Amino acid sequence: MARKLPRLRTNLEFMPSPVAGRPGLLIRDSFQYSDATMIVPPLLAECLHLFDGEGTDLDLRQKLVELTGDLRVGDIEEHLVDSLSKVGFLQDEVYEGLKQERHAAFENARVRAASHAGSAYPTEPGELRATLEKYMSNGQAPAARPGALVGIAAPHISPEGGWATYQAAYRALRAEDAERTFVILGTSHYGEPERFGLTRKPFATPFGEAETDLVFVNRLAEEAGTAVQMEDYCHAIEHSIEFQVVFLQHLYGSRVRIVPILCGSYARSIYEGGRPEDNENVRRFLGALGEMAAKEGERLLWVLGIDLAHMGRRYGDQFAAVADRGQMSAVAARDQARIGCVKEGDAAGFWERVQERHDDLKWCGSAPLYTFLKAVPQARGELLRYQQWNIDEQSVVSFAAMAFR
Repeated sequence: MARKLPRLRTNLEFMPSPVAGRPGLLIRDSFQYSDATMIVPPLLAECLHLFDGEGTDLDLRQKLVELTGDLRVGDIEEHLVDSLSKVGFLQDEVYEGLKQERHAAFENARVRAASHAGSAYPTEPGELRATLEKYMSNGQAPAARPGALVGIAAPHISPEGGWATYQAAYRALRAEDAERTFVILGTSHYGEPERFGLTRKPFATPFGEAETDLVFVNRLAEEAGTAVQMEDYCHAIEHSIEFQVVFLQHLYGSRVRIVPILCGSYARSIYEGGRPEDNENVRRFLGALGEMAAKEGERLLWVLGIDLAHMGRRYGDQFAAVADRGQMSAVAARDQARIGCVKEGDAAGFWERVQERHDDLKWCGSAPLYTFLKAVPQARGELLRYQQWNIDEQSVVSFAAMAFR
């Protein structure tokens, strides 16, 4: 009797194998439930579509016979299923066990550990300090701008690739801003749409522990209710806030006071129309955040950890993207049109542009930006720098630095 194959997890990352001499499909776990990276050979990669929750072991056997021309495929079939299951890539009891273990470990941890130290930036404090000093000291210091600073927008791309734009954003801050509470709105790449991830944990980096403002977090969680995912596991693996904490600590010392908020995408609005706040969770959260922003006033300084467009082969486009060339020139013009709405504090106009073609620009910073515009409607922005960067030979990410006053 045929048995259904377990479903291949939909929250995995897939890309062509970058390893010379090992063609195929590379699979890894962006949620870090599993530490494994698997390269599935081209022949077996053609069978992965059968792991959809409907395919059976007989379907897999038939496909393997067609591909190999050999009836003796039992060992190959068993090896493929066992290999995917063993590393937690199938939706089965192995995966559920790994997931529960990682979620519990994060919830029980005293601090939010620096998950990207050693990969995106150095782990040794002296080396990290020297690296950031190099990033921040190159070029001419910016002229002083009039008006009270409300917040900044900075990238969350790799600092190595986007250091000049990080510099433009963080140079807008002043020494006296050290005593303010930094409300960090980060893109949640892995979180639930229309939900917001909070944590009470201090953020640990090689510089020390940034203090999370527990009074603010607790009030926001209480007032926003079901809109909030408290102790959201996504904080454990997300870089969009971590990178901002590192730059803030470099400027002001390890004990900066933060409110880390991960913003899930407003996917329903993008694909079905309407405003993000038509969703009850979003409406409730924006209302609570806006009330707290008005009450706290200048005690807060907002930091948005956002990137903009994601174009090219890696992101599902049918063309190879090259920064500032070809199709990316048109992308730059559309990016600038959206930025223009942000500068004017025009939340409705900005969102209308995001909704065009169901956000074919794939802006991963649209939810934090819209959240900020609704929470602090009096803010007006200034574009400090715009950049495009080839994250690989065929794919480009755009990002920007902005100051809000």
